[in-house]
Amino acid sequence: LPTTANYIVVSSLMAPVIVTVGAQSGLVVPLIAVHMFVFYFGILADDTPPVGLAAYAAAAISRGDPIKTGVQGFAYDIRTALLPFLFIFNTDLLLIDVGPLQAVFVFIISLIAMLLFAAATQGYFIAKSRKWETVMLLLIAFMLFRPGFFLDQIEPPYITESGAAGLELMQTVDEGEDLRLVIEGPDFDTGRVRPVTIEFPGVPGDAEAALSAQGLTVFEEEGRLVLEEPFPGTPQFETLGTEYDFYGDNPVVIARVQVPNERLPKEIFFIPALLLLAGIVMIQRPRATKPPF
Repeated sequence: LPTTANYIVVSSLMAPVIVTVGAQSGLVVPLIAVHMFVFYFGILADDTPPVGLAAYAAAAISRGDPIKTGVQGFAYDIRTALLPFLFIFNTDLLLIDVGPLQAVFVFIISLIAMLLFAAATQGYFIAKSRKWETVMLLLIAFMLFRPGFFLDQIEPPYITESGAAGLELMQTVDEGEDLRLVIEGPDFDTGRVRPVTIEFPGVPGDAEAALSAQGLTVFEEEGRLVLEEPFPGTPQFETLGTEYDFYGDNPVVIARVQVPNERLPKEIFFIPALLLLAGIVMIQRPRATKPPF
């Protein structure tokens, strides 16, 4: 498909699915990142099977087999196919909520990470890489692309509470911070209890105001925060009102309340990554047939 038609198709068919699946898994992704994710793969489909239109064009020029050309193109593109997953989990790569100076920093770090990833997948950096060096280059590239993963293993990204303690936690949100609510309730169609995560701006010291702004009404029942059905036209009606059965045997409840945790900046992991990179450079430099720099 042409680029514009490609975007229209994948954004209308796939973007809502990614948003829904992500919300059910606790992953709230900015909509622009989701659209970039599906659009990226829509474009990538042109030179990989089973679509592979570009592979047929290339095979006609090279007089080769189009299927083999497509498979070879896929082998080259597999490293490229990983990039959308990286910016889904690290939206800094799309410069979302990033200032000018931080944007320059992100650009430099991303450039280094892409260089290292390409070097690892090709098996050659300054010199031909040994297997363990390739693994280390992949690890360094991942640390630069996704430093938040390692920080999450040390400190949780959110403080989590439930029940009445969850309401108290909502009061502690700072100005400009978002609240995350994990909602659980019976699906409107199947009746199965399933979760969904919603995110919206908090109001410091006033949990009721933050909930009311989203059209949410909550009351306590047996230690649980039970939700009433949001009215049509309110911000969360499409997410909750049309998806959950508010009048079934099982109530729709706020299972968990989450607020951002104050922790170290994730960029702290750039330091060990760059130190490891310096070590790889020192090890490979004597083996280089030509001075790399």
